Amino acid sequence: MRAVLLMISLLAAGLCASPARAQSSRELSAIVADYGALMRDADPIRAAQRGDADAARRWADNSPAAVARRRTALAEMALRLGRLQRNDLSATDALERDTLIYRLTIQLEGYRYDEERMPFISGEGFFINPDYASTITVLNTEADAEAWLQRMAAIPAYFDAEIANMRRGIAARFTQPRLVVMNSLRAVEAQAALPDAESPLLVPLARMPATIPEARRQALQARGAEIYAAQVKPALQNLARFLEEEYLPRARAQIGARSLPNGRAYYAYLVRRHTTTEMTPDEVHRLGLREVARVRREMDAVIAEAGFQATFAEFLAFLRSDPQFYPRDAEELMRITSEIANRANFHMPRYFGRLPRNTMAVTFIPAALEGGSAGYWPGNPLQGTPGQVLLRRSDAQRRTLYDLPAWVMHEGSPGHHTQIAIAEELTDIPEYRRNDDVTAYVEGWALYAERLGGEMGIYRTPYERFGQLSMEMWRACRLVIDTGMHWMGWSRDRAVACLRDNSALSPAQIEHEVDRYIGWPGQALAYKIGEIRIREMRAQAEDRLGACFDIRAFHDAVLNSGALPMAVLARRMEAWLEAQAAECATQ
Repeated sequence: MRAVLLMISLLAAGLCASPARAQSSRELSAIVADYGALMRDADPIRAAQRGDADAARRWADNSPAAVARRRTALAEMALRLGRLQRNDLSATDALERDTLIYRLTIQLEGYRYDEERMPFISGEGFFINPDYASTITVLNTEADAEAWLQRMAAIPAYFDAEIANMRRGIAARFTQPRLVVMNSLRAVEAQAALPDAESPLLVPLARMPATIPEARRQALQARGAEIYAAQVKPALQNLARFLEEEYLPRARAQIGARSLPNGRAYYAYLVRRHTTTEMTPDEVHRLGLREVARVRREMDAVIAEAGFQATFAEFLAFLRSDPQFYPRDAEELMRITSEIANRANFHMPRYFGRLPRNTMAVTFIPAALEGGSAGYWPGNPLQGTPGQVLLRRSDAQRRTLYDLPAWVMHEGSPGHHTQIAIAEELTDIPEYRRNDDVTAYVEGWALYAERLGGEMGIYRTPYERFGQLSMEMWRACRLVIDTGMHWMGWSRDRAVACLRDNSALSPAQIEHEVDRYIGWPGQALAYKIGEIRIREMRAQAEDRLGACFDIRAFHDAVLNSGALPMAVLARRMEAWLEAQAAECATQ
């Protein structure tokens, strides 16, 4: 009888609260819709992937006026969101409110630093966006082709706006270090030197379907070639001249973000933004030292397992120098990478209840983008383009093989491809969370996937297991290196030595990575912080559920809400764990 009375009282309370809850839910939905529209407008490449025809004609507008409009709109949304009480919302809506509060807070704080003045990192930036867009653009109709031609013709104005932003950075001494500028200059020069016919921008036009009459296809292709020669290539050449003659002489000599105006406050903000935690740079540095020591112990154990009688440094030298650990050529690298990806796909159903519908391909980075990093590019499910795990052809023979399986786990399945492709398919969450790049979640999951590869049986030799640990050590070192350079004043040589002495990365990889950390402060911290948080959530679930723990259910719960800040993900997983424990108790 007492249970019946309790249920009646709870139902009555719910009925009384329902008008307020319904109103709050409607207002939250309106805010979410407004936020999604604003983010689509700010990111035309992603919006075009979602079928926005207008976005397919343009590039992002990062002019001061456009940024000011976005800032005002976000501030108004924050005020509206602040009036919603969490207790007036359902559990699902409360999760949405928490996520959006985080997003708005961190974005509004970021506007204080006017980051648009520094729109590139080491070898990458706004100048690769057109080439990237070309890889995910499919032109099925003449209207699609006309939109692409209009987008190509808009590249000079897009570049000019970013040059204007960089000039503001020069005036305020808010610039990249010289070595970062040099790497980006080389990348732009490589783009500009490419023969016109080999430009990635012309590829979508070359692949138009036969449903468009041949004469029209040829006319559209001719216009594309003309736009490229008369407008795009001169814009690339102009950008290269600007970087070399105007920006480089005024670039920073110091590599650390602390050398920027208000640099220490800026870096502390970047640490919080990229990790989605309240950790300080000093706390991150200390955690990194502990992680380096822990992973080093595991590496020593694998060396002993391999029966290698030598020092740690001698084992690293062996891995870096023995020909068995390098491919003969690019084709062998492609074959081995594809085989690893296929092996992982075979084991996926044992570890995931939900698998992505979109496929994944292993391919080479387009020649014009060789200056950037190998990695993963999301596909376009609306247009049927697969996710792509990208290899670098130019230095294939220097690509180490002992850590290749762990890298494939990170970039492909169960890493980036699985997480991002599943997020694209989640129709019950707002669009911005399907596309949102919360670094600690996205990269933390991918690093978690590397260790999961061991459970899946992907690593077949002690050398491959050591490769996985070397990859983990790489991310642990990032906690030390990034904070060391940007907060504590480390030199580039000291950062290189940290990776050289503790990981099996090749010298070329180490140089490339350290330059990336210099040009992208804080981003490298997200991997290990996110992975640690996800592993903590799994350990808590395993401890609480015991024999009832289901690895497939855990992974689905982590992935089925889109990209979330770590604190919000923790609340989501706590609710999932309570439900699992209750269900387990009835069995």
